[in-house]
Amino acid sequence: MNLDIREMSAEEKMRAMEMLWDDFCSRQPDFRSPEWHASILNERERRLREGKDKFVDWEQAKKEIRESLL
Repeated sequence: MNLDIREMSAEEKMRAMEMLWDDFCSRQPDFRSPEWHASILNERERRLREGKDKFVDWEQAKKEIRESLL
């Protein structure tokens, strides 16, 4: 299968990435995140505890990302 991503809209690219990630996760149950992910997660947890960041609904976050790419 060939995809010319240059011809795809931002929304089509986001949907393709979601589909790829979902497929990857379902076929790689033993996948381990790289070590650097832990340090980023720790930093984000610290910022949440300190009130510098907040959680955002995933669907709302995707909507905002899509809108920012248009």
